[in-house]
Amino acid sequence: MTFSRHLRALLAGALFAAPLVHAADQPVLRIGDQNYYNIRACVEASGVLEGAPYTVDWKHFQAAAPLAEALNTGALDLGFLGDSGFLFLAARQAPVKLIGVSRQNPDTIALLVSKDSPARTIADLKGKKVAYWPGAWSQQLTLRALEQAGLPEDYVEFVKLMPIDAAAALPQGSIDAFPVWEPYISQQILFSGARPILTANQLMPGLSAIAAATPSIDSKRESIADFLVRLKKARAWVDNHTDQYADLWAKKANLDQGCPATGCVRRT
Repeated sequence: MTFSRHLRALLAGALFAAPLVHAADQPVLRIGDQNYYNIRACVEASGVLEGAPYTVDWKHFQAAAPLAEALNTGALDLGFLGDSGFLFLAARQAPVKLIGVSRQNPDTIALLVSKDSPARTIADLKGKKVAYWPGAWSQQLTLRALEQAGLPEDYVEFVKLMPIDAAAALPQGSIDAFPVWEPYISQQILFSGARPILTANQLMPGLSAIAAATPSIDSKRESIADFLVRLKKARAWVDNHTDQYADLWAKKANLDQGCPATGCVRRT
């Protein structure tokens, strides 16, 4: 009887241990995400990763530039970033390849000024401090707006700030304009009364790149391909469950759910 009990215990232990060993042997996809794309919120809200033959190690970034650098150094297998961020990588001949492209709603990329600013157009910002980050949409949007208005690049004073720092600097008056994307746009409008003086409409395509590190394409091709199929299903799920998605995204991004959101939901 004692031997029988020990045997059952050993068998039960083996059954419970087997999935743990299997999980440990699974490939790990290191994926770079940003608040704008909300990839993690999409896939977790929809549950599409259930049963995936790999695990995902999520890495969060404020903007494209540091995410691009992580791809360049091999710290990520897959990353979601704006077209300008990827073009900087391509210009450096980084070991990264473009594996997918999507077009964003141009109204989700805008140049903001504070609620008390008299500025109404880019021409009103002569000599003013404008936040930007190299290789990000903030730089692309401002330069394209200046170009379209026939103004030189030094018409404004560029101040290098990441989005979170710029979001704090605008209401304080440390900068005069904040070119940025959602959810920062909605946050600024809701909490500080900021207003957009222009959007990406007629200025830039607002393309988003799905980029993969070249070594990862060779070693994790099947996992990457499977993830992209699941992501497509996740976005379809979000379209039909916007309230559930908004709640999860707000918690993940530490946002007020009353703040209008974008990302997976608002696409063209």
